[in-house]
Amino acid sequence: MAEKPPTTPRPDSGPHPETIAAIATAPGRGGIGVIRISGHGLLAISQALSAKQPPARQATLADFCAADGSLIDSGLLIYFPAPHSFTGEDVLELQGHGGSVVMQMLLARCLDLGARLAEPGEFTRRAYLNGKLDLAQAEAVIDLIDAATTTSARSAVRSLQGEFSKEVNALLGQLIELRALVEATLDFPEEEVDFLKADDAFGRLERLQLRLANVFDRAQQGKLLQGGLHVVLAGQPNVGKSSLLNRLAGDELAIVTPVAGTTRDVVRSTLQVEGIPLHVIDTAGLRATEDEIEKIGIARTWREIERADVVVLLVDARSGVGDAERAILAQFPAHLKRITVYNKIDLAGRPAELHDQADGQAISLSAKHGEGIELLRQALLRIAGWHPAEDVFIARERHLRALADTREHIATAQAQLPQLELFAEELRLAQMALGSITGKFTADDLLGEIFSRFCIGK
Repeated sequence: MAEKPPTTPRPDSGPHPETIAAIATAPGRGGIGVIRISGHGLLAISQALSAKQPPARQATLADFCAADGSLIDSGLLIYFPAPHSFTGEDVLELQGHGGSVVMQMLLARCLDLGARLAEPGEFTRRAYLNGKLDLAQAEAVIDLIDAATTTSARSAVRSLQGEFSKEVNALLGQLIELRALVEATLDFPEEEVDFLKADDAFGRLERLQLRLANVFDRAQQGKLLQGGLHVVLAGQPNVGKSSLLNRLAGDELAIVTPVAGTTRDVVRSTLQVEGIPLHVIDTAGLRATEDEIEKIGIARTWREIERADVVVLLVDARSGVGDAERAILAQFPAHLKRITVYNKIDLAGRPAELHDQADGQAISLSAKHGEGIELLRQALLRIAGWHPAEDVFIARERHLRALADTREHIATAQAQLPQLELFAEELRLAQMALGSITGKFTADDLLGEIFSRFCIGK
């Protein structure tokens, strides 16, 4: 990660008297395992554990011993004194062999020496509280770990290095300057100089709105990279849903037979198209049935449809949309985005094509032979609002809500003119909403929710 300038601990951070420890590497069998310790008294722990006090930021070969002097493992010690560490506190890392048993033995020894087991995300939370990361960068840590595509990983790195935060802080700077002009006008009404006109306050407001719109668009793209698109394949039995899933995934994930009702449970696959994770879900065919197992599968189909971002309604190209399909469409949620796919064009003698219908986009394709599949992939990206860009940064739903709230307050402020008191209040609310992204104005319960989703050791 790029070197960051020194930062000031946050006023709500407070002291951290407890020393925490956790296994920082993934569970299971590996060549190397790492235990991370953060807090105070780490050189004493190192001395008791290895009879060594390592110099700062140098790897030191050491034997890690139990309380009775017996050998637990041999490896490396690395000591990072505060504030030049990930958490901003003293940090000690023990690098040993990556077996689960030996890691647990080594962790237990650290706990016996006065550390306690770290909570999920506690190391990153301390980094935030000690001013080493802002909140958006802290969230980018877990986004980088969870990245499902190379594009989302690169975008998470940009957020971790502070590109998203830099844009947000630039917007905050413009907003604060504008507030200062308005407050000056309110504080000195008797002055002849009109601060707002002299300093082009209205032009500043328009430029702020344009920049905010640009950041919002890039954040929307980042949210798509972070969460992907949930696509449900729906339709009557035997229209080719499982064949389409297999074709999109490039593997035989679902059983395909001429027997209607073969799929009785949801089958999931995640693939990527232009870096966007597509979570494709094959479902049981929708029809009236007396089969109890099939009824359960159909109920699950409707639950998946309720949660979907996009539903792909499959229709047999030979028969088209009939009464059964119209009955299915009538039960779809009103807000749901959908694409109608006319499958089996190889049997209907139709070409692969994308065309518009009165109720949305439609694609003619052959799941069996692959004709028209690329048209479907591109249609899914368009309906999601994706447009490739190099400067996208990972963003989350809460970031989008904060940006949307900021836009709403600024628009309301503009509508309040010339009532400067109301104008100033809306600008203040916009600043509060925008500052919540990086943690300048953040409630403790939100911090708890964010960091509880991290893994232990991070």
